[in-house]
Formats: sequence, C-alpha cells, structure tokens
Amino acid sequence: MEVILKEDINNLGHRGDVVKVADGYGRNFLLPKKLAMEATAANKAVIEQMKASAVRKSAKEKAEAEALVGQLNNVSLVFERKVGEHDQLFGSVTSADIAHALEAKGFNIDRRKVHLEEPLKQLGEFHIPVKLHREVTAHVGVTVKADETAE
Repeated sequence: MEVILKEDINNLGHRGDVVKVADGYGRNFLLPKKLAMEATAANKAVIEQMKASAVRKSAKEKAEAEALVGQLNNVSLVFERKVGEHDQLFGSVTSADIAHALEAKGFNIDRRKVHLEEPLKQLGEFHIPVKLHREVTAHVGVTVKADETAE
C-alpha cells in the first residue's frame, strides 16, 4: 500500500513523502491516526502544494532556530540539589527542569527538545543538546552543585 505521510515518522519518512507500507500498518495505524493518507492522484497533487508550503515554513523555522542557537550556546544553568554520601543526588535534574530554567531566562523551549539520555543524577558540569530544528542543535551548559543550605 502506498501512503503519503502527513507527519514525520521515525524510521519511515518525513512529511510529504510517498512511502510503501504493509497494508495492515497503513490501514490500522497510519490512516486512523491521521498520520498519512492514501496515495491517489488527487492526493498527490494536494501534497505537492503542501510540500511547497512546508519547505517555506521549514526554511523560516530553521532561520529562527539558527538565530536562537547563538544565544543558547552562551547560556549556562546552575542547579543546586541535596546530596548524600559519595556526592550522589537525592532526585535528579530532568529535561523538564532544564526547560523550566530556560523559560525563566526568557527562552520558550519545549522539554521534548531537550535531549537527555537519562536524568542527571550526579554533581558536575554537562553540555546538554537542545534540538531546535531537524538540522539545528544548540548546547546548553548545565552545572549541578551540592545544596550548601541543607547541612
């Protein structure tokens, strides 16, 4: 079955791509969730217009993201957390914490764009990637320190 993707789907393709998928996958997953539509002649004509629009929109988003990269690369965040023996944190610093701290500094970044492999559970300095656009990634400095007031 051939379908036209309406959204980017990992390991399958990007928005506007015409891809061949198994009948069941297309009929039972992609079409009901409105992630794709059938690849008919009429839909292919509509998708060409959507692609042109998406290219313009993507170029604009990329330009905005590149402007934001310069500002974000200079940002450093400091988190103070309670620590136990061997400098092990009680709790952790998550992508939501980082996104919230960036928002407090005036950057409106969604937590899903902050790419942490796993939450930070130790003291130290880290460089965390923030994926602003498919092709644009910034790096934010994060320092996790011991909370001195806890003792």
